[in-house]
Amino acid sequence: MSTVNPAATSQTQQSQANAQASQTKETSESSENKDTFGGEDFNTFIRLLTAQVQNQDPMKPLDSTQFVEQLATFSSLEQQVRSNDSLQNIATMIGDLHSMLANDWLGKTVAVESSWVPYSGEAVQYSMNMPEGAERAVLNIRNSEGETVWTEDLDPEAETYSWDGSFEDGGQADSDSVFEFAIDTYQGDAYLGTIAPKVITTVTDVGNENGTTRVGTSSKLTADVRDVEKVD
Repeated sequence: MSTVNPAATSQTQQSQANAQASQTKETSESSENKDTFGGEDFNTFIRLLTAQVQNQDPMKPLDSTQFVEQLATFSSLEQQVRSNDSLQNIATMIGDLHSMLANDWLGKTVAVESSWVPYSGEAVQYSMNMPEGAERAVLNIRNSEGETVWTEDLDPEAETYSWDGSFEDGGQADSDSVFEFAIDTYQGDAYLGTIAPKVITTVTDVGNENGTTRVGTSSKLTADVRDVEKVD
């Protein structure tokens, strides 16, 4: 005949009562703790682990190995929650830095190096970096078919240049067309190489593309912010 331990029975009943009270309290606070502790899954795990400890049979306590494994799971989950919080903080910092960068560039006049230059109906303003030893520079502008529509000798001493869309045959460039600008440089009669102009334009937007900060401009050119020069 089996013998009932009154003390164990009383302790078990008390544990069950405590668990029910604890679960009722945690249910009422779950919505408040959801954001603080990382979400409903986290709170559910805590409630189950607490109830398991409180309702274990005093005569057959929870296996220590299993308990350690569950505590390890709890620790891992806690670290994950903290990591998520850290990532959120990093994302917020990146957003703030992006806003600061945008404020520093928007509306600024810049020079963007490009061989292909959009024509919007207004004169294209540009500059160039003459290679060392160059004495002469010749601008050649070609249309999308590769036909040369304008040729001009450039003054190496000038700081900026302009093309108003005129063609050598008396024609005029259409708006929203794109042209190739090639500046041939010479030392005497010796050809040194071809360089691209630096289109002078205004920054209209700043964005992120595959982790790279890029700027958009009024000339419809886009570029990596590291390749853009501010013009005083």
